[in-house]
Amino acid sequence: MKDAAIILEHVSKKYRLSHQPYSSLKGILLSIFRYRRRIEVHQALNDVSLTIRHGETVGLIGVNGSGKSTLLAIIARVILPTAGKVWVNGRVAPLLQLGVGFHPDLTGLENIYFNGIILGLTRQQIAERLPAIVRFAELVEFIDTPVRAYSSGMVLRLGFAVAVHTDPEIILMDEVLAVGDEAFQHKCLRKIQEFQREGRTIVLVSHDMNQVRQVASRAIWLHQGRVMADGAAEEVVDHYLQFAEEIEKQSL
Repeated sequence: MKDAAIILEHVSKKYRLSHQPYSSLKGILLSIFRYRRRIEVHQALNDVSLTIRHGETVGLIGVNGSGKSTLLAIIARVILPTAGKVWVNGRVAPLLQLGVGFHPDLTGLENIYFNGIILGLTRQQIAERLPAIVRFAELVEFIDTPVRAYSSGMVLRLGFAVAVHTDPEIILMDEVLAVGDEAFQHKCLRKIQEFQREGRTIVLVSHDMNQVRQVASRAIWLHQGRVMADGAAEEVVDHYLQFAEEIEKQSL
């Protein structure tokens, strides 16, 4: 498809989990020689096929462990699928774990350059965007301070600011609209709305169904690694909430 930004065909992801029968150091050492470790296979994604068109805003919803973050990481090429094929057409800004790539001993300014280069910008491009990044992150007074002295909120704000100023065509967001205080969350939301007006593709993971309804036109509900529903955000969110309510009733 010419208008496709992301295509997944029969994508699966398995993780091999090793379980030790002992918790003590002595027991672990003995188990190496006397016992086989129990290997469990966790199916994070199971035969997922979908197409996301340029300009769409898609919300990924589902309970914890349903495969949402794994799917984003595969699209971002942070991890590889066990099976299936993935095509991504456009520059990607993966807002997955904001600030994870920051070096604590470098200043905020130095980390902007470090991460900007990793995300594909030249030093000149970073320099041109630097004032906007610093203003957006609201860190003008702290930009020459080592990141180890930042609060977690400051680190997240800087990570978001760097990522959204890389001119991405595809934005992948994992719960990042919960970044910082309420005022900064509104600023992030306005930036996302600006991207939508510019026709950029957005895929976001969120547990906030009101947020999904507000931001996304389409929602994909994942459960145990499979696509349960894919369609208009309002409709899919309603089905998911009905399912969640039934599960809660059964647990009482």
